[in-house]
Amino acid sequence: MIQFDFKDKVVLVTGASRGMGAQILRQFVNAGAHGLLNFLPNEQNLADANALLQEFHSQGKKCNLAGFDVSQELEVQQHLAMLGKKHGKLDVLINNAGVLRDKTIRKMTSEDWFTVMRTNLDGVFFCCKYAAEILAEKGRIVNIASISGIVGFPGQANYSSAKAGVIALTKVLSKELASRNITVNAVAPGMIETPMLTGVREEVLQEYKKQIPLKRFGHPEEVANAILFLASEEASYITGQVLPITGGWN
Repeated sequence: MIQFDFKDKVVLVTGASRGMGAQILRQFVNAGAHGLLNFLPNEQNLADANALLQEFHSQGKKCNLAGFDVSQELEVQQHLAMLGKKHGKLDVLINNAGVLRDKTIRKMTSEDWFTVMRTNLDGVFFCCKYAAEILAEKGRIVNIASISGIVGFPGQANYSSAKAGVIALTKVLSKELASRNITVNAVAPGMIETPMLTGVREEVLQEYKKQIPLKRFGHPEEVANAILFLASEEASYITGQVLPITGGWN
């Protein structure tokens, strides 16, 4: 088993107060990174973020909170500039923050559409744009796309479109940032056991499970493992790629 070493690396994970984002950050911090825990500021997210922060600090590990809304450009610009001054650099950006507003297109409102786009696509653009100003040489960006952005699912016109945009953005940025040896990749998870699944009917979940060759949903740590690899020195010649993490579901 490869033991990744992120000692002295500064790693920002967006949407990291719970779920998959929390597990991604946890594995970076456990590998020695100085974590920056981003969350959308509200009462529940702050409570979750503080609980995770306490977990890290009780183990003598380094992490700071970075509460800002990725969908608001000015907030992103100001906070990333502040983080750059405080830490001197950013080594790894993981764009994980995302929301769902699933409806068929006939029932989907323009607000449903724009809410998802603002967080899931605009937010990734803003974070990449302003992180690029403070990313160290040989830095890493890993964007969380989705199998939905590759195949498209009914009821997810907004989500699928946003994630397809993340994939295209990943490919463009991999070319634009290559001169600084910054790699930009994406992972495209399938059905992963996170709080996002709690709103899906059980019969729908079981139908999805039947279509997955491994006959189970993925675990957040399995996605995090792939992300740590893409952010590591071992993946220095991989850029502009999209890695499906789906249990063979295509």
